Amino acid sequence: MLKCSLCVNDERTAKIDIIDGKLICRECQVYLKHPIDREAVRQGLDELMENVERAIVAYSGGKDSTVALYLAKEVYKVPELEAVMVDHGLMAREAIENARRVAGALEVPFTLLRYDYSDIFREALLKGQSPCRACSKRTMEKLRKYALKNGYRYIITGHELPFGHHPYRLMSGGVVQIRLLSMMTEEERLEILKKLPFELPELPGYTTNCLVLGPALERYWEVHGHSFEHRRIAALVRYGLMSRERAEKELEKPEVPEWQRKLVFERLGLNRGS
Repeated sequence: MLKCSLCVNDERTAKIDIIDGKLICRECQVYLKHPIDREAVRQGLDELMENVERAIVAYSGGKDSTVALYLAKEVYKVPELEAVMVDHGLMAREAIENARRVAGALEVPFTLLRYDYSDIFREALLKGQSPCRACSKRTMEKLRKYALKNGYRYIITGHELPFGHHPYRLMSGGVVQIRLLSMMTEEERLEILKKLPFELPELPGYTTNCLVLGPALERYWEVHGHSFEHRRIAALVRYGLMSRERAEKELEKPEVPEWQRKLVFERLGLNRGS
């Protein structure tokens, strides 16, 4: 199987060409022509954050949103913050406990909103698809409406990949989403976590908060033979935000504990053989 020499893409996930004797995927070819200036992205982020007086942090209780909350409070010192967690019905108990504990330690008000995303998760598992994009889209819309209702202009999230070359985007209603971890390496994020009362849950896949991700990755592997996170993780390697070794580990087929698989399928009203 042909594999990109610059990231972890292979023939299953991207078109690969031979350029100057090297195997390079189409996504890396675009990056080589239009590389992202990490320092420029971080500088733009710093300049934007100087004007943020009030914001909500999209706080999933996972490691990345925890780092985003810390940065907003302790580094950028946003005067008024609210950590808002959307529990989609299959959030790990440990994630909710982490969220409450860290928000309390940072003295940031914590709000928990509960919704039922069973329709998204059920469809994904039945069809062998990723639930993440639909889940994220619905969550961001709920947070956008919450922000407008409560007079917030900014929503801070824990994404490490920027929007193209920018760490922010304008949402409808004038709300601005800020990806506060844009171009931050995994090592930098882990160093910040050490400062906080964050306990890393042992969940399959890259997640530190979601119970459905492991079974969804497992199901996707059964249908497609690879991870639906392949391209995102390839981008992290391409931008120098994750090592190739770590990426290869993240892309392995997850080993899902039977208790977790059973819990997810039962809550969604599905049979394991569906």
